[in-house]
Amino acid sequence: MSSLNLDDFTDLIERPDGGIRRDAEARRERQIVPPGSLGRLDELGEWLAAAQSAVPVRPVERPRVVLFAGDHGVAGLGVSARAAGSAGELVREVLEGGRPVSVLARRLGVPVRIVDMALDCDPEAFPADVVRHRVRRGSGRIDIEDALTLDEAEAAFRAGVAVADEEADSGTDLVVLGDVSVGGTTVAGVLVAALCGVDASVVTGRGGLAIDDLAWMRKCAAIRDALRRARPVLGDQLQLLATVGGADFAAMTGFLLQSAVRKLPVVLDGVVTAACALVGQRIAFRAPDWWLAAHDSGEPGQAKALDRMALEPLLSHGVTVGEGTGGLLALPLVQAAAALAAELPEKPKESEEAPQAEEAQGSQEPGAPEAPGAPAER
Repeated sequence: MSSLNLDDFTDLIERPDGGIRRDAEARRERQIVPPGSLGRLDELGEWLAAAQSAVPVRPVERPRVVLFAGDHGVAGLGVSARAAGSAGELVREVLEGGRPVSVLARRLGVPVRIVDMALDCDPEAFPADVVRHRVRRGSGRIDIEDALTLDEAEAAFRAGVAVADEEADSGTDLVVLGDVSVGGTTVAGVLVAALCGVDASVVTGRGGLAIDDLAWMRKCAAIRDALRRARPVLGDQLQLLATVGGADFAAMTGFLLQSAVRKLPVVLDGVVTAACALVGQRIAFRAPDWWLAAHDSGEPGQAKALDRMALEPLLSHGVTVGEGTGGLLALPLVQAAAALAAELPEKPKESEEAPQAEEAQGSQEPGAPEAPGAPAER
């Protein structure tokens, strides 16, 4: 029996300040550019103001990419274009600067943090700050066995909470959340299908590195089999993560919920983060108000999860690479929205214009003719 009480998050998580959001909307109506003319940038600026409890909104100056990493046993069924157990290679490429997220992070000046939760490799392969939260080596094959024990799921969840606290305490003002995994989109499909009550075929996509038709059928079958194991434990979210999730999924769920507790806005990347967010919503219904969907990756499971949470993606560029890349692409839009909301000047107040107009009407040039019917001077 777990000692972790997930119901506490329902009480701890508040919605972003509605009064502040109304103040931000009122300020936007006073600015020189008509409201609505900046499209979703208006909405983004107001969302940030409410999250920060600040009008005008403060600039996003200390963003950070946080990637949770893990291997999934289900990848051994040939459901991924990558070899099972190879997520560690992707982590190394990110650390060495050779992945798309690394390039974008350098260009945007955003630090990248990787948290190994269940990579299938020796922990000595990576720096201590990467592996210190690791729960186990790889997660179980969810179509026939649990991904984790309940104790491991709790440890992973608590690790995610700890990472969120570390980021909030260090002054991070916005997180781009992503994953580095092999088999992760299959696990995400199971969680989304289970929580949305749909069949495997509805949520089965092609993955980050696209798979062929045969692999897609294997993936669909794996999700179908895992769904049978997921449905009996839907009422217990920690048990659900232990049964058909993984250490990285449990950690991301804990991270998302604690970020909402700490009022730290999070940008969701792809289907994996969306699945974790969906679990988080089931735990604390107010939590999604602190999250922003970065982009539409084309994964059907992501679309289903975001629709359930009423989150609309900012971008639709067909980016499927994962690893926080799509989330990082959305960051300049968020920063632009903050700058526009804070720095666009306001229209002159009517109370200032009226006296000037009256003064102009009341003054006449010397020698101007008198108005008809005016009495003559004596």
